[in-house]
Amino acid sequence: MRKLSSPTSPKKTVAKSSSTAVVSIIMGSQSDWPVMQAASALLKSFAVAHEVKIVSAHRTPKRLVEFADKAAGRGIRIIIAGAGGAAHLPGMTAALTHLPVLGVPVPSTVLGGVDALHSIVQMPRGIPVATFAIGEHGAANAALHAISILALSDAALSKKLRAFREKQTSSVPLSPKASA
Repeated sequence: MRKLSSPTSPKKTVAKSSSTAVVSIIMGSQSDWPVMQAASALLKSFAVAHEVKIVSAHRTPKRLVEFADKAAGRGIRIIIAGAGGAAHLPGMTAALTHLPVLGVPVPSTVLGGVDALHSIVQMPRGIPVATFAIGEHGAANAALHAISILALSDAALSKKLRAFREKQTSSVPLSPKASA
């Protein structure tokens, strides 16, 4: 069996041992990593065990099928899939698994990710993909959405998420500072 490749060493991208991963971040190519690392960083900050893999819908279709077939059996509960261009990875993954798939459009073409956004958001009825904003903000929000799903059955994670949101809210000033 061929091992799935990782964009960087597992020590840098996986919060805990990948054998305990509950979230899988997949992307179509190495060039998607600068965007998708925002999801990994947030999951790591919440101590959510996750893995990071390159799984291309076009260049490694057999890898995609194997990944999707085995993800739930390995303990994966949520998949965050980032892709640019035609961006078939999130939709094809959703078609191959019953797990929730969170799609992140990556701005990898001259269209700035709008093509990827349209591809991911325009799924046929019955194959849902939750779609987020283009780029790093979308990757971070996909991670926060995964955390909120997991927090439904994890009181400690729910407490961390509430604290995160309270800190975010309290960081916003009531009124703007005077300009100099």
